Amino acid sequence: MARVGSGSELAAAILLMLGFPCVMLAAIIPSLWFFTAAVAVTYLADQYLHQRSSYLVNRLAKVRAGLSIRFLVRQLLLVLLLARMGYAEEAVFYVTVACLLGFYGLQAPHGAMVTLIRLRRKLPVVTRNIDLSHVRIPDAPRRGLINRSAEKMLHLDVFSFVGVIVAIETGANAFAYAGLGLTVLLAVGYLAVLLPSLRAARLPASPEKVLEGIDAWLREYKPTVMLYFSGSKDSAYQVNMWLETMAQLGGRPLIFLRERNIVPQLGNTSVPVLCVPGGVHLMNLDLSSVRVALYAANVGKNIHMLRVPTMKHVFIGHGDSDKLASVNPFSKAYDEVWTAGRAGRDRYALADVGVLSEDIVEVGRPQLAPIEHWTGKPRGPIPTVLYAPTWEGWDDNPGNTSLLLAGENIVKRLLNSEKPVRLIYKPHPFTGTRDPKARAVHLRITAMVEQAAAARASEPRWVEEAAAHAEEQAAARAELQRIEGRLTELSGQTRVGRDEAEESRDSVADPAREAETAKLAEEWNAAYWRSFGWWEHKVITGPQPRLYDCFNQSDGMVSDISSVVSDFIASGKPYAVTDSAGLGEAEFKRQNTAVRAAVILSNSAVELDELLTAVADRDADPRAAARQELKEYLLGPDEPTSIEQFDAAVQALAAKAEARNAGVLQRLSEAEQSPGLDDTPVG
Repeated sequence: MARVGSGSELAAAILLMLGFPCVMLAAIIPSLWFFTAAVAVTYLADQYLHQRSSYLVNRLAKVRAGLSIRFLVRQLLLVLLLARMGYAEEAVFYVTVACLLGFYGLQAPHGAMVTLIRLRRKLPVVTRNIDLSHVRIPDAPRRGLINRSAEKMLHLDVFSFVGVIVAIETGANAFAYAGLGLTVLLAVGYLAVLLPSLRAARLPASPEKVLEGIDAWLREYKPTVMLYFSGSKDSAYQVNMWLETMAQLGGRPLIFLRERNIVPQLGNTSVPVLCVPGGVHLMNLDLSSVRVALYAANVGKNIHMLRVPTMKHVFIGHGDSDKLASVNPFSKAYDEVWTAGRAGRDRYALADVGVLSEDIVEVGRPQLAPIEHWTGKPRGPIPTVLYAPTWEGWDDNPGNTSLLLAGENIVKRLLNSEKPVRLIYKPHPFTGTRDPKARAVHLRITAMVEQAAAARASEPRWVEEAAAHAEEQAAARAELQRIEGRLTELSGQTRVGRDEAEESRDSVADPAREAETAKLAEEWNAAYWRSFGWWEHKVITGPQPRLYDCFNQSDGMVSDISSVVSDFIASGKPYAVTDSAGLGEAEFKRQNTAVRAAVILSNSAVELDELLTAVADRDADPRAAARQELKEYLLGPDEPTSIEQFDAAVQALAAKAEARNAGVLQRLSEAEQSPGLDDTPVG
């Protein structure tokens, strides 16, 4: 029920729950040493759960057992202990009560000050690569003062506990007075240190001034094409896949975001990034120079930008697949829908959701340029197969993902293949976020792959290979550490304590830094794959290495109906797709264009041998020609390049927007010059 994330968190939670009754019991008995031990347990368990950001901490606050209440209860039990130990009529008892009440009273101004500082430093926008030098954004207070400030303030009562407990043990009340005084003195000192940060000179400019500064920048930069995106931080990959494309476009591009938590997830780019969470703020921005707005996802907040008539609106999506999401009826709200190839156009025609053929433009997939084409033989001495299942989706359709019904069968057959293969398992980043069963299967598959990797490492053949490559792998790991250190420096993460406002102020475009970062990213990817053997099974989660890097390292792939399949087709390599819904091969291919050149797997995955045969021997691959035809149908021709097609489409649509705006101005001018209608009644 508490959703603790690990065994250690569960142990801490149990200790915390049992600790408070023990503290109360120890105070009533009374037992000084039992009380001391129980108090220490509650402190340590509470601190551990906060450091782990345990979900339990949030749940306790919801049931009126939040952090402040837990500290207050502990302090009241200290007072009870004093009374039960016979100090109720002594001065130390009253001083303890007064000091603890005074300390508790200081929580209010402390919380108010910290909250005010945070609110005033929370700008109405978050930016990257935008010059905000004309907007006042002072340095933030020291991170130690603001980060987890409530915990730090409340923990000052430790000195009171130590002082009172030592006073009871020794009979010297001076220890209690010293501990209580130190608690109150440090609390007052905390407030005094925070106070200068509330001066106007130490706070950023008002939201109005910040927005005026953004408008001034927009008028100077005059963006012509924007990528508009809204979504959760887990969906940041949907905008990241377009960053390189945006950087290659003609004109003046802009990345426009709606959620603050996406900004830290963005990949490296020199394109200006503007995040405007507030709808009212967005509607008042000067975006009059923008002629084309590109949308990577169909979300409700798109309407805030779709209302602007001076720009043309285009749905570009974040992948090309046969899923229903690729033919969402909402797409008819845009001026145009851009697809990779003719398959996208046909898909909308079959779906009949109101998107007209003349509003569809085929532009290819610029992101696929890094995908290497198949040479016809395995990269290494044994083939590498990528298993990249998609996530469980928003409903319980068995066709959403192969994980639930087929995942373990697929992995077992690949790991136990008669002829050895290497398995790379890279699940969708959303896997298990909605369905606990999917997460459980993912964890079992992860364990299977890791166990198989460990078993292979002990087999004589692979032990010899490991010994032969040990020096090279060690050098690669050292290279990884060097590159990661430099990438951290370039990203600015070594500057501890910068808040969101400082990041916006200091993050400016640096083409040289971006070029070095891109070069280092390529070097990192090469070193990563050299850091372990071509025979080693691998589980890869997280953004790095990228999915396309996994494509390039593999000789074949197993996946589900998703854009992953369409993208992999660009490589020309053999692939298999799982018919988890049990439609049958003919119906499955009829409903899903991208699988027409695939090996179709049932949930038992017995058909995997066909894929492994094709991967190992090009001459034994009957689907090679079909894959090439399907590639052009799904992704468009190789010439002109996708980025050339995409940029041409942007320029053509921008010209249409200019023509529309000029026509509106002309009609308005003519209307102003036309004489008004006489309202004298006829006859």
